[in-house]
Amino acid sequence: ITHNGFIKRQLPSSWRRQRRGGRGIKGAQAKEEDFVEHLFIASTHNYILFFTDKGKCYWLKVHEIPVAGRTSQGRAVVNLIKCEPGEKVNAFVSVKEFNEQDCIVMATKKGVVKKSKLSLYSKPRKGGIYAIEIRDDDELIEAKISKGNNDILIGTSLGKSIRFNETDVRPTGRKTMGVRGIRLGSKDDFVIGMIVVKREGTVLVASEKGLGKRTDIIQYR
Repeated sequence: ITHNGFIKRQLPSSWRRQRRGGRGIKGAQAKEEDFVEHLFIASTHNYILFFTDKGKCYWLKVHEIPVAGRTSQGRAVVNLIKCEPGEKVNAFVSVKEFNEQDCIVMATKKGVVKKSKLSLYSKPRKGGIYAIEIRDDDELIEAKISKGNNDILIGTSLGKSIRFNETDVRPTGRKTMGVRGIRLGSKDDFVIGMIVVKREGTVLVASEKGLGKRTDIIQYR
């Protein structure tokens, strides 16, 4: 999926294995100022849930995504899911089955978080369904699937972060607003990402100018 919202699927056999110093091969044709933003593996039997900045959710089966060659740009996501004019897809999750144990955790640009049962999204509608109530000056920026016993880590554009257990956020219905996840210290600050983590391992943080660092999760108190 590219930054400007084009999507395609390819068989893994489209690429051949290379050595460490190889030049690589072209994987997608992107227009000027566009770039590949998301790359992931999913079964054709899986469902993809697309979440827009307005807080709506749309359904698509993986096999409904057009197969395209390595040099193809792909199709516009908005044309495949038939979302409303002006809506932009900001997040997506791949789902194998809609069970009662898993939850979807969402975050907005203003620091609001919300958790809902995954099973609430098992019956899609042609025009999409509401996943979260969004204020006029806010927008949905991230959605992740969680098993119910993980921690949530939120990062802002000015380098602040917060970590808390997801049990601090009680599950609510689809057409609800959620609760405050982080209090922004400046009017110029905003949430740029959210990840669902376990209580061990490391977190990789990357800056806009290309700097990156890896830190143990336990150092995020």
